[in-house]
Amino acid sequence: MKRHSVLAGACAIVALFFGPVPLAARQVQPPPAAAAPSRAAPAAVEASADMLAHPALWKVADEDTTIYLFGTIHLLPKGIDWFSGPLAQAFTQSGELVTEIPEYADTETALAVMKHGMLPPGQSLRATMTKRERARFGGAMRQLGLAEEAFDRFRPWYAAVIMATLPLQRRGYDLQNGVETQLSERNKALAHPRSGLETLEYQLGLFDTLSPKVQKRYLFEIIDSLPTLDKEVQGMVASWSKGDAAALADLLNAQQDDPAMVKALLYNRNKTWAAWIRNRLARPGTVFIAVGAGHLGGKGSVQDELAKVGIASTRVQ
Repeated sequence: MKRHSVLAGACAIVALFFGPVPLAARQVQPPPAAAAPSRAAPAAVEASADMLAHPALWKVADEDTTIYLFGTIHLLPKGIDWFSGPLAQAFTQSGELVTEIPEYADTETALAVMKHGMLPPGQSLRATMTKRERARFGGAMRQLGLAEEAFDRFRPWYAAVIMATLPLQRRGYDLQNGVETQLSERNKALAHPRSGLETLEYQLGLFDTLSPKVQKRYLFEIIDSLPTLDKEVQGMVASWSKGDAAALADLLNAQQDDPAMVKALLYNRNKTWAAWIRNRLARPGTVFIAVGAGHLGGKGSVQDELAKVGIASTRVQ
């Protein structure tokens, strides 16, 4: 499995832009006990004020319905001006914003994360590890400035998402600069409705379908990736900014060798979303869909699934 296939969005889940679950940055913040000690922060990543980005945008349409498909990054550094040109025009003309999940209250988010991201009482993350694994895990936690026991209550997938997100946040990648946040604010200003392709409960629950073995393997792939994480993410952001969908898909989804994780978090969801789009074409209107960029590139993308049922997508930016 490509180390960041799930991140491109957790983020994050969280973060990040990198994975099938776009919660990470907002919905997977570590609790106070896991906070890093006070120290000088690394130099933040910040694009030049005049940096113009032209991320990819597609369109699906029939006689009375237009649906735009936009791949997002959930965390971005400051200074990237991406809302312009055909993309801005498409968003402004749309009457509805559709994201992976709708907007939730913080309390709802916290409850869902506790349900799916925390181990049952009496269980410990480090207790599931071999002596060698605990040593690797402990070294990574110290590298992040965290106590080794800080994540003892976390499930492996949840610990992995946080470990991948924290270094990026310290480098200046911020949810407030992320695409979903910006689109949400603009959508509210237009007083247009927003809905989700999935629920938060469903999205986080996807990880419950993954065996503990698969989750732990993902955790240690993230740990192994930490030394080069910043460089890899910068490459992803650069490809996204240039609208190079092929290169971005390769960075996000290439070398996926964990069939269970890829199927659950990427391919199955792409099929479901393509079916949603097909059904939505039966009703008139203009819709702007914004989902993690990893879903809109490469083999098995949403566009591929649409093509299988005879629905063509056109690149408009």
